[in-house]
Amino acid sequence: MSASEKMGWLGGLLRSQLLVKIPYPTCDLAGQTVIVTGSNTGLGLEAARHVARLGASKVILAVRTVSKGEAAAENILKSCKVPESNIEVLVWQLDMSNTASIKAFSDRASKLKRLDAAILNAGILTENWEVLNSMESTIAVNAVGTMLLTTLLLPTLRQSAAKTGLRGRLSIVGSDIMYMADTHELITEGTIMDKINDQAQSQMAQRYPLSKVLLFYSVQELARRAPLTDKSDVILSVMTPGACKSDLFRDDAGLIKRMVMGVMIGSMARTTEVGGRTLVLSVAPDLTAEAHGRFLMDTKVAE
Repeated sequence: MSASEKMGWLGGLLRSQLLVKIPYPTCDLAGQTVIVTGSNTGLGLEAARHVARLGASKVILAVRTVSKGEAAAENILKSCKVPESNIEVLVWQLDMSNTASIKAFSDRASKLKRLDAAILNAGILTENWEVLNSMESTIAVNAVGTMLLTTLLLPTLRQSAAKTGLRGRLSIVGSDIMYMADTHELITEGTIMDKINDQAQSQMAQRYPLSKVLLFYSVQELARRAPLTDKSDVILSVMTPGACKSDLFRDDAGLIKRMVMGVMIGSMARTTEVGGRTLVLSVAPDLTAEAHGRFLMDTKVAE
């Protein structure tokens, strides 16, 4: 990305953060079943709270630590004041760094009577090198694990859409910081995966935006292979909540970086509740077919 393109992106980010007002979700989710991953805290928790408030009959909190998910479920029920007879808030274990956990979760989901929507919010941001499943951890969780879960949930979403007549929706939390990614790391005579999993050739400062580029490329390709038809009536998209106050920045960072991030977050970040709105609106029942395979920013299809 050239210097002028970077300035254009920064200008767009500032307009989005300071001038765009994210609407309060009012869509009707009555009778629907919705999965929200990474939902015991931060954006995922606020999204799940909105889903419960909007009348979903079953909200599945997919979390790594069940005890934290149970506390979140209790918090949601109390804050929404929804009678427990009207809604089930279930807590299911899901570790996005573990292939077996992802497969077990997807198999459990396949036994649901219906699955109308899924918000895949779980992800990590770190500059520390760690290997999971023979892959660098950011790629393993944000790209590979997330796409594995997406492809395994897709048949269940398809079957539910065919049975209910209501279009399925699956949206993955990406980031507009992908526009700033240095994609030179993807240039190789071998395979991309071999190169980005070689610590000596990796730029960890660029790893998070690069993982979001790979995620979006993958969703675009999956959407191309699964066009909207009567047999596959499920919208697949990637969305950005924008810069929000959340628990994403929990990884250790240097003093200067923490200070810069603190100033940025404090001056222009959306609240966690507003960020949660964007997640819910990305799977609203009235989402149009234009969103299939696309990137959503400020609840609209972006370039």
